[in-house]
Amino acid sequence: MRADRKLVIDTNLWINRLLMPGDTAARAVDHGLSWGIPLMSEETLTELSDALFRTRFDRYVSREDRQHFLRLLGGIVRVISVTQRIAACRDPKDDKFLDVALSGEAQTILTGDHDLLELHPFHGIEILTPAAFLSCPVD
Repeated sequence: MRADRKLVIDTNLWINRLLMPGDTAARAVDHGLSWGIPLMSEETLTELSDALFRTRFDRYVSREDRQHFLRLLGGIVRVISVTQRIAACRDPKDDKFLDVALSGEAQTILTGDHDLLELHPFHGIEILTPAAFLSCPVD
């Protein structure tokens, strides 16, 4: 992991990492962990936690495994304070990822969300799909 590179990973990709560890999104998350430091805010971390504990995931992953995943994540991600808020995305719920990227000075947002992808590049921040991000070199 390079400390000089920071990225924001969309909530859905973190969930994919837990539920489907072999798919493209999960491999992109793993690549991101080698590439740089993942950033989150309290808001994006809460969104992930709330999403992971929806009952629809009960049949796929135990609550204990989801709690363990969040604990591990807490040791990996850097939780930053949002210092500026943006209203730029077609879906206002996605602006929080732009907020984290701008406030944390991230180089990349990793997402499969078309509302975010259409903003690429955003204030010099790359917004990439998992498949595109996998071609980014780690070194």
